[in-house]
Amino acid sequence: MKEQLKSIREEALNSVKSMDNLDKLENIRIKYLGKKGELTLLLREMGKLSKEERPVIGQLANEIRGEIDEELSLAKERIKEELKAERIEREKIDISISKRKRNLGHRHPLVATIEELEDLFISMGFSVIEGPEIETVENNFDALNSPENHPSRDLTDTFYITEDILLRTHTSPVQIRAMKEMEPPLRIVSAGRTFRFDDVDDTHSPMFHQLEGLVVDENITMANLMHTIDIFIKELFGKDMKTRFRPHYFPFTEPSAEVDVSCFDCKGKGCSVCNGTGWSMELLGCGMVHPKVLANCGIDPDKYSGFAFGMGIDRITMVKYGIDDIRLLFENDNRFLEQF
Repeated sequence: MKEQLKSIREEALNSVKSMDNLDKLENIRIKYLGKKGELTLLLREMGKLSKEERPVIGQLANEIRGEIDEELSLAKERIKEELKAERIEREKIDISISKRKRNLGHRHPLVATIEELEDLFISMGFSVIEGPEIETVENNFDALNSPENHPSRDLTDTFYITEDILLRTHTSPVQIRAMKEMEPPLRIVSAGRTFRFDDVDDTHSPMFHQLEGLVVDENITMANLMHTIDIFIKELFGKDMKTRFRPHYFPFTEPSAEVDVSCFDCKGKGCSVCNGTGWSMELLGCGMVHPKVLANCGIDPDKYSGFAFGMGIDRITMVKYGIDDIRLLFENDNRFLEQF
């Protein structure tokens, strides 16, 4: 029996050492130490031994049971640690920053132009304000002295949401909001998107950008307007640029004018680009704020006067960067944008 016990110990210990599965490890425990295990069954035959052999075999059996039980516990902890390490490795999340090269973006030419214009006017004492793109008919037309039969009010020219709500057709409603909410003196500019129905081609888009400016104070005259525009043009395009004011009609200003600038190629000398005139395209519209507009906003037109101007930022961007198709500004083609 002594040899059988030693054989069971050797087999059990070898099986435990090579085991890497908890379920199989439990099967080994049952095989050798369970109620019907080999060691248990062998010990039930101790009654056949002599009185002298029983204590010796009993002591040896207890030692072997203890060794096998200890090895089973050690193996169980070892397998648990191995499984834990495998799970950690399998579920590990790399939170380190990727060192792969990233392509950094830059300002869109439209955004760059808007920021340049705003910075320029800030340096001239203006404040930058914003207004909503969805406007009321009151702010977009009525308060601006626009006649009820004006073509711009037609459904074919303006995007209406309801009878009283629309997508603003210009940034002038921001002037109305400013005059209603603030007290003179006012010196503000506002840039943003505007919307009008238009067929898309290389110079037209139903969505475009404008910058609107407004000055309201005592004793403001047309001379102040012309001087402000002249300084703005020279600061933006160069000291050698000239301006030309042509009479025009806007319902919200009186008198009104359109402003041309000298040719960007020949600087006013005359060339093929400007057809020998020395003048480039019309750049902006302006005028003295109509007294009715001031009154509509609660400002006394007998005490205060003012001037306003508005320009297409898309057009200025195209001139500044030599872009010949407005659609390129909105298509988000990296082949185009990376040039700037």
